[in-house]
Amino acid sequence: MPTRPRRATFTSAARELATRDPVIARLVELDGLPRLRARADSHFAALVRSIVFQQLAGAAAAAIHGRVVTALKGDVTPAAVVATPPAVLRGAGLSAAKEASLRDLAVKVEEGTVVLDPRGLARESDDEVVTRLSTVRGIGRWTAEMFLLFQLRRLDVWPTGDLGVRRGYGLAWGIPMPSPKELEQLGDPFRPYRSIAAWYCWRTVALERSGTGLFVAPGGPVGPGTPTTDGPARGRGRPSPDGDRPARTRPRAPSSPKGTGRAPRGRPTA
Repeated sequence: MPTRPRRATFTSAARELATRDPVIARLVELDGLPRLRARADSHFAALVRSIVFQQLAGAAAAAIHGRVVTALKGDVTPAAVVATPPAVLRGAGLSAAKEASLRDLAVKVEEGTVVLDPRGLARESDDEVVTRLSTVRGIGRWTAEMFLLFQLRRLDVWPTGDLGVRRGYGLAWGIPMPSPKELEQLGDPFRPYRSIAAWYCWRTVALERSGTGLFVAPGGPVGPGTPTTDGPARGRGRPSPDGDRPARTRPRAPSSPKGTGRAPRGRPTA
């Protein structure tokens, strides 16, 4: 009886890309294979966390998130959100917009507009997941892509609007920071494992910020202190209030827990 082919993982995909691309190979040598945090949240709870953390500093967001979980009596489910009065969630520190976003997410999951059960998600392509999630108030493409990559562990996510990925690509491959449109085409050689290339772009920014590591990209040596053509470092790509565009913020090493001002859970660890 023929054996089923083994499903690719972040580790096996990184090894595959290292055989195709010398820059990825060098990054694997410098920084090791991808390391993602364990998923502690349900899919719904992960999205709730993402909404709560949007546009907030890490400590403040964590405090509000903790109060929201308490308000839900630890039951972070669509039914619990729908059953909780808006004033209670607002009292936990949520803005009116975020309370409305959580409620809209909960209603759309219960109605089936947004599919979060594992079997249903397994039947949906990445684009279908993004399209469904984007119907939720306050969830845009960036948030949906982070959900795909870090919560669902999809292997071919290429967040071209994320400033950290754009900056990291420029540093690693020795070119000016590409625009989102340019980055879209630059990701083609990494299919069907563009998530791994994105991970190493984030790690490149972290290495550059920490002052560790020096690697040679096709355009010349790139590493700590190497001048770049795009000026001072800009943000990793936090979502803006409407959830559709990353805001320009100071980049952080993608080793902290998730959120805006903190990376999503599952971001690469240091």
